[in-house]
Amino acid sequence: MPTFTALTTLTGKDPAEALGEAMERLDPEPTGVGVFEIEDGSGLWEVGGYFVEKPDEAGLALLAVAFGAKPFVVSELPETDWVAKVRRELSPVQAGRFFVYGSHDADQVPDDALPLLIEAAMAFGTGHHGTTLGCLRALDRLAGEGFVGKSVVDIGCGTAVLAMAAARIWEGEILASDIDPVAVEVAEANVTANDLTGRVRCLEAGGFGHPELRKAAPYDLVFANILKAPLIGLAADMSGALAPGGYAILSGILNDQAQEVIDHYAQVGTNLYHQEQIGDWTTLILRKQS
Repeated sequence: MPTFTALTTLTGKDPAEALGEAMERLDPEPTGVGVFEIEDGSGLWEVGGYFVEKPDEAGLALLAVAFGAKPFVVSELPETDWVAKVRRELSPVQAGRFFVYGSHDADQVPDDALPLLIEAAMAFGTGHHGTTLGCLRALDRLAGEGFVGKSVVDIGCGTAVLAMAAARIWEGEILASDIDPVAVEVAEANVTANDLTGRVRCLEAGGFGHPELRKAAPYDLVFANILKAPLIGLAADMSGALAPGGYAILSGILNDQAQEVIDHYAQVGTNLYHQEQIGDWTTLILRKQS
C-alpha cells in the first residue's frame, strides 16, 4: 500500500500546532500528524502528515493559505520493509567498551565488549546517531577515570540504551524514564531482551516530577539525551537532583547550541567537565559543584 506525505513550514509554535490540529480534520484523514521546531535558529516549524490514501491537495492548499504556511509538498513514498532496510544498513556500533547491535549481528559481538542488544525495529537510540554515540563515549570516559555510579537515572530514555549501558558496568538499580508511553514499552522490552530485568526500572514521567524519581535523588549521574530547549528547561531541576560532585551527560544538542546550554547550567552551579562533537551534534559532561 502506498504512503503519502504532506509537508510544509511556517513561523511560530502556536500557528504550527493549530495547523497540525486542522490537518487532522481532512478527508481522507492522515494516519499521523507531526509538528516540529526546526532546530536551526530560523524560528520555522515543520508540519507534516502521513496518509494511506492520496491527500486532498486542494484542502491542503487552503490550509496553507489560512495559516500563513508555505504550500504543502505532497510526495508518494515507495513501499519499503523498514525493518529489513535498517538491518541491512545499520551495522553494529562500538562505543568504547560498549557494543550496540541487533540480533542479526549477534555473532559479531567481541569477547571483550559489553553487549547492548537493540532490535532494528526500535532504531531510535541504537547508538548510530551522534547523540547516543556521544553519551556512550561519555559514560565510557567517566568509568575509565574510575567514577562509579551508585544512583543513576536516564531522563528521556528512548530505547533505554544508556541506562542499560550503566547497568552493564555498575551494581544497583538504574532508573529510566520517558514522557512517551510507547518509548517506555520499548525500553522495557529492551531491558528484558538484555537480561537486565530488576537492574533497570522504566517509568513514564516527564522531567524529575515522578515520585519515584524524587525519592531516588540525589543522583551522582544523570543522562538526558533530548533537545536543547527541554535541557535548558530542566537545568534548575537537574542541578537540584544531582548530588554535589555528581555528573550530567547531556546531548541532543547541535554544535552551535552547546554554549547556550553550558551557560544555563553554569548559572545553577553545574559546570562543563568535558565536551565532544560528533558530526553536527555535541555531547556534554557537566559536573555539579561540590
